[in-house]
Amino acid sequence: MATRRVRTPVKKRAAPKAAAKSAATIRKSRPSSSAHKAAPKRPAKKAGKAVGKYPDIHRDLQRQRASLLQEAGVALTNRTDFETFPDLSDQASAEMDQNFLLRLKDRERKLIKKIDEALDRMATNVYGICESCGQDIPYNRLKARPVTTLCIECKTLQEQEELIRK
Repeated sequence: MATRRVRTPVKKRAAPKAAAKSAATIRKSRPSSSAHKAAPKRPAKKAGKAVGKYPDIHRDLQRQRASLLQEAGVALTNRTDFETFPDLSDQASAEMDQNFLLRLKDRERKLIKKIDEALDRMATNVYGICESCGQDIPYNRLKARPVTTLCIECKTLQEQEELIRK
C-alpha cells in the first residue's frame, strides 16, 4: 500500500530585498564572534593619565613642564622695557644681564621641547629604550634625567666621540 503524503501549508517567503535588509540589520547590531576576535584589543588612552610603566616620571615631567610654562608666562607679562643708562658701563652691564636672561629662557624653551618629546615617547610606549643600542635605560638614570634618550654606555661613547672631534 502506498502512503499518502499530506502537505502542510508553507509560509510565504519575504521578498529578497527585505530579507537582505533584515540580515544586514542583524549583522550591524550583533557583530560576529570571528570578526570581534580578529580585531586587536588596544588599551584606551585616557587624556592626562600616565602612560606606560613610569607613571611617577610622567607626573614629574608634567609638573616640570607646567612650572616652566608658568615661569615663561610670568616673564612675558612682567617684561620690563629696556632701560638706557647715562653711564656706558651701567648700560653694558644691563645688556649683559638681558642677554644672560635670554639665554636662560632659550635653554628653558629647549627643555620644554625635550619634555614634550619624552611625553610623546611615553604615549607611544618607546620611553626608556635607548635610541642607539635599543636596550632598556635603567630606571635610576631615567629618574635622574627623565628626558634622556641614551643609556649610560651610549652616552659615554657619544661624549668621547665629541671630545675626539674637538
